[in-house]
Amino acid sequence: MPELPEVQTVVNHIRGDLVGKNIVGIIPLWGKSLHNFKPNDLSIKNKKNRILDVRRRAKFIIIDLGDFIIAVHLRMTGKLYIQKGSSIPKYARAIIKLENSKDLIFDDIRKFGRIYLYKNLTEIDSKHGPEPLGKEFTHEWLYDNLKKKNRNLKALLLDQSFIAGLGNIYVDEILWESGIHPNSISSTISKTKVSLLHNSIQNILKKAINNHGTTFMSFTFLNGRSGNYSNELKIFGKQGEPCKTCGELIKKIKVAGRGTHICSTCQKKYRPGKK
Repeated sequence: MPELPEVQTVVNHIRGDLVGKNIVGIIPLWGKSLHNFKPNDLSIKNKKNRILDVRRRAKFIIIDLGDFIIAVHLRMTGKLYIQKGSSIPKYARAIIKLENSKDLIFDDIRKFGRIYLYKNLTEIDSKHGPEPLGKEFTHEWLYDNLKKKNRNLKALLLDQSFIAGLGNIYVDEILWESGIHPNSISSTISKTKVSLLHNSIQNILKKAINNHGTTFMSFTFLNGRSGNYSNELKIFGKQGEPCKTCGELIKKIKVAGRGTHICSTCQKKYRPGKK
């Protein structure tokens, strides 16, 4: 599933073609792609349909029309890209028609992705925690809120209501870089380690965005271009290879129901009663 860096990459590459343009129609090519509205609802609710901004919130691509927003969630295999011309891609599930003879294609081979129409961000904000690259996400916030929980650390970091946008790839990378075992209990982690965790979250996400995200299985942007952060991964997908820090073979285990990559030497497990 595209995570924060991949979604931000899509936003960065479609924003210039969209801001200031008018949407002239939406054509659903598969009935469930438009989750909570019909094509005619857009023209009824906002006659101008002028795109004021394109940005990211959590794993959503937000197309801001002023009085309303279109929110696109890519889920597992969704793609969103600009296309000029009348051809319809094989796995296109919806087409957002623009006034400049270009189309915004929502492409999704597995049909898990969805397009939503909301009045504002309230619905999305109510289900998501702070942005890990936002001003609210400080060392102090992270320490205080980890202390309030008594949960498996990896499961908590993957919980979108706790922190928005993190997924399996980057959580594995973050925990390895900060030297924390994913089966640690959140409330037991020291302030010093939380500071390292906070720094790793922000540093890795920024590096991944600068590298256009990670192409793992299916993610592409600009209708076929791959992300480069796959070349920077230190632990995800590296089971059986030596850890770049200590040489110990990387293991793949199950944590919170997810395949998880660890170095049992470098990553310390923090549990109640242990220091």
